Amino acid sequence: MKRQDGYLTVYLTLCITLILSLYLVLIDGARRSGAGLEAACAAEAGLQSIMAEYHRELFRQYNLFAVDSSYGTSVCGRKNTEAHLMEYIKENLNTEEIFLSDYLYRDFFGLKADDVELTDISILTDGRGAVFRARAIEAVRDDVGLHLLEELEEWMQVIEVNGLDTFAPEEEKREADEKIEEFNGKEMQISEEESICVEIVNPTNEIESKRRTGILNLVTDKELSNRVIKTDNLVESRMKQGNISRGNMALPECEDMVSRFLFQEYLLRYMGCFGNEQEEDALKYQMEYLIVGESGDVDNLKIVVNRISIIREAANAMYLLTDKEKWLEIQGAAALACGIFALPELIPLVETAILLGWAYAESVYDVKTLLAGGKVPLLKDRDSWHYSLQAALSGELNDGGEEGKGLSYLDYLRIFMTLTDLDLLTVRAMNMVEADIRQTAGNSLFRLDACYDGFQATIDISSSFGYKYELNRKRVY
Repeated sequence: MKRQDGYLTVYLTLCITLILSLYLVLIDGARRSGAGLEAACAAEAGLQSIMAEYHRELFRQYNLFAVDSSYGTSVCGRKNTEAHLMEYIKENLNTEEIFLSDYLYRDFFGLKADDVELTDISILTDGRGAVFRARAIEAVRDDVGLHLLEELEEWMQVIEVNGLDTFAPEEEKREADEKIEEFNGKEMQISEEESICVEIVNPTNEIESKRRTGILNLVTDKELSNRVIKTDNLVESRMKQGNISRGNMALPECEDMVSRFLFQEYLLRYMGCFGNEQEEDALKYQMEYLIVGESGDVDNLKIVVNRISIIREAANAMYLLTDKEKWLEIQGAAALACGIFALPELIPLVETAILLGWAYAESVYDVKTLLAGGKVPLLKDRDSWHYSLQAALSGELNDGGEEGKGLSYLDYLRIFMTLTDLDLLTVRAMNMVEADIRQTAGNSLFRLDACYDGFQATIDISSSFGYKYELNRKRVY
């Protein structure tokens, strides 16, 4: 029998063993890397799907992106969003057998989602609306010119320097009228033997009778909105009760003057006001609500118009004091009213009453012009003054509505917003957003403190081949 050597067989066996080991290592590496990539892709797809669930009505009306964690139900919270994210990840992981032609293919990675947790969340109402304010600013930052901010700062300086926001003309006028009335019925000694009874007819009586009807009745004939909202279930009330969801992500910083200005411009752009009403809103005069905070349209408008009237009256009175010709007219009218009763202490009171009455009559014209869409200079001059003294004292305050130069009604809303506490302005704005959204179909339970602006998620995915992956991802609109 012939003897044969087996060294080649042994050599091939060793080579094949090494090659198979390398091949198996490569397969395991490819499976491990591929599984990690598929886990990351599934997590990314799930997160993108969550972000795509932004509240459509909130975006349509207010250009804000946020995920409503209640999903139209009465229960909100991160558990709902975690369940949605888990479902999306499961759908994107290939965990079932797939049949192609006559062959059966099994999942090469064998991945499954084990757990999903939102470790950090950012809610629009966090920081008393700081997140809401920051997103509103982003919505208009690229569209609003800052030249208007410079003008606003100039207006605020004029108001502050001249004390137009602290002057109380109506109260001063009332005091002057009461003191004038005290003179009536007093005995005035004209000689050692003769005395007469003082009787003064206040020349501003006609204007005062008009004032008592209310400024709103004098400045507009337009049919006013009678809408009222219930505020006891809105975000401001829930904040006071401590019944509000809170996030735990860092708050954005937007407290400088530019940010405040941009936020106010956002409100002017997306909320209605007198002359720019939006029928679908819960209130027609939303901007007036932000400034005043009453539940009804008429109450808010009345207070805003009265504030404008006070500023205009103060500015007009200041101008009358600086115009020599008009001041001479006031002195002549006061002397005529006092007649023979030229008491030294009486004439200044009558002059004050006439000055303030004239200033009020002019302010009625100014406010009427503003509400009709016109403009009025913050500080008037001879060319921009309208009423004569005779027309003012007659009480025939029928003019107004002419286009001019100066500040518009919206500009006065800008001024009043700047004078309003920023947190209060923000909370009232969130009240309005909630009230508006709740009026739309399917959103009667809408809450801003259920709306996630961003979140950080921890996603655990494992493989049937023994691999485990923990993915940490952060998403913010």
